[in-house]
Amino acid sequence: MAQLSILLTQSVTGAVLTIVALLIAAAGIGYLTAWFYAKSVYTPIIKGLEAEKADLLKQVAGLKEDIRKLNEKVESLNQIISGLEKNLSEKISF
Repeated sequence: MAQLSILLTQSVTGAVLTIVALLIAAAGIGYLTAWFYAKSVYTPIIKGLEAEKADLLKQVAGLKEDIRKLNEKVESLNQIISGLEKNLSEKISF
């Protein structure tokens, strides 16, 4: 009953300020609730994607190493071919 009499005796400006303050508090509570909900939902998804990304980066590193080895093998085979072509051209010229 005492609260009712306090509210009734407030001026219009005081009532508007009270309403605005309560609306700001409600907006803050709503924002924090939505933020914590989104964080709880998306945190496991993000961790899973980060683990998948790390896995893919390891695969990329492995593939780059494979490419390097294959390029070295191609280089050595090209040297063998050029040596054989040189030997062939020497035998044909005689």
